[in-house]
Amino acid sequence: MLSMNFTIDLDEERRVVFAKIYGIWKKETAQAYHEEYIKVAQPLMGKKWAKLTNLTTWRSSYPEIIEILGEHMRWCQDQGAEFSIYVIDNPVTQSQLQKMVESGSARSITRLVRTFEEGDKFLKELGF
Repeated sequence: MLSMNFTIDLDEERRVVFAKIYGIWKKETAQAYHEEYIKVAQPLMGKKWAKLTNLTTWRSSYPEIIEILGEHMRWCQDQGAEFSIYVIDNPVTQSQLQKMVESGSARSITRLVRTFEEGDKFLKELGF
């Protein structure tokens, strides 16, 4: 699926799902993202894995996405995600992300970083 709002890639050997988020999201965008994420992450089901999501090109979005992405975060944890790293450098979008993390009860696995390199290094140090 080609989307102008996100890319999702799997490094199966490292057990990491990489995502990059673009623009302003509506409910439909969040739902499409979750559906595509499930397909891409399928080979990791039953294993311990991590996610690294780049939010530097994401913009504050409609409030309706908070619950949908909170559910996405909960799904990831239920499917074995041990770490959820977000690259974020905008205080406004960071505030919205925090609401999603709370909605998804994902605080314990979430870490915010300023650069992709910092997040990638963190995961490599943990064996991902």
